[in-house]
Amino acid sequence: MATPTFDPSALTRRGVLTTAAASLLLAACGRDGRADGSATPVDGPPEIVIGASLELSGRGAALGVLQERALRIAQDSISPDGLPVGNLRRTVRLDIRDNASDPRLAARQAAELAASPEVHVLVGGVLAEVSMAIVAVAEKQRIPFVSLAAGDTVVAPTTERTFVYKLTPDATDVAWRLGRLIRSQGTRRVTLVAEAGLHGDSGVRAVPEALRAAGVDLVRTVRLPEGTAGLTRAAEQAVTGAPDAVVVWGTAPDSGTAARALRRAGHDGLFFFDAGAVVEDTLSGRNAEAVEGAFAVHPISLTHSTLTNTTTAALARRDFVFRYIQRHGGLSGFAPYAADALRLVGDAARVAGSVDRGRLNAHLQNQVTEGIAGSYAFTPIRHGGMERDSLGEYTVHRGSWVRVS
Repeated sequence: MATPTFDPSALTRRGVLTTAAASLLLAACGRDGRADGSATPVDGPPEIVIGASLELSGRGAALGVLQERALRIAQDSISPDGLPVGNLRRTVRLDIRDNASDPRLAARQAAELAASPEVHVLVGGVLAEVSMAIVAVAEKQRIPFVSLAAGDTVVAPTTERTFVYKLTPDATDVAWRLGRLIRSQGTRRVTLVAEAGLHGDSGVRAVPEALRAAGVDLVRTVRLPEGTAGLTRAAEQAVTGAPDAVVVWGTAPDSGTAARALRRAGHDGLFFFDAGAVVEDTLSGRNAEAVEGAFAVHPISLTHSTLTNTTTAALARRDFVFRYIQRHGGLSGFAPYAADALRLVGDAARVAGSVDRGRLNAHLQNQVTEGIAGSYAFTPIRHGGMERDSLGEYTVHRGSWVRVS
């Protein structure tokens, strides 16, 4: 099996910092009278407060529950003395709320959290539509928001998303890697099946160009309906003309549901998934037969091959994996994003010497770091920070994700 080579230009983003950072830091600073820019003190030890609106029920629960687990594990891994911020040590407090996969409820929760001066950062929104609802609140209230959703419009255009950051890889990077993976399998005729909504929109924009660059023919594009009504018809349309493979661009549980429908419609070729499919639900018993042998592009956090390394990032990854498996019995590839969100916020506070929202934002948009899920390089003009070289290629073998490169 041939292994695709990376585009060297894609690696130049890491480490890029702008000289405008210093002026941004000064312009963003708050004026509330505290030496470190923090909110009015309350009884008890000083804190960094993370307000999280997560899909703990509803359509996004397969991903949202993983993020709650990750946040709590990351919180527990912090020293009991807290994080050094200015001349204080601050403990981390989580205010986690279930948005039930409802964008309107998520917006209300975000507004309530942002209205409290004790809350310093918002985290959440594993579904793109939910994240977009929080984006509007974050920009209005000028509070940093770290999105856990796939969907490039969450952070684009950056001029309108000055307080918003996305940890998942960009659609163009995933599609680029998928195109080369598809070509390496000798596949030449492909149908794209994209879920309804913003994440699907990102795939529809990114995949055609990536396939052209890889010399792969896109036979047709089919959008999945919201819910199960019309799913059979969409699957039948997708397999018309017997494509060699189907690219399923969607988050779990839609990914597994679509794969089953496509098999029932007669597709006996390969499946290629984007990173949103890589959770336990996709490999569950009802989907197992349909997805066996499928391929996916996902951050390399899905496997533990770097755990023997002794770098700071590798040690943090090893600690997270150990804690996660100890508590939950197995590690999902999607899980580390929220842990990285907390780490990014903590690093920004430490460097800023403050938990002031403006100062946190100024330092978030200049972070270059190796996280648990992958590498990030935020700049003032790029708030989708997952790096392309953090991605790997995987296949489903006997009900497990196995790295192929």
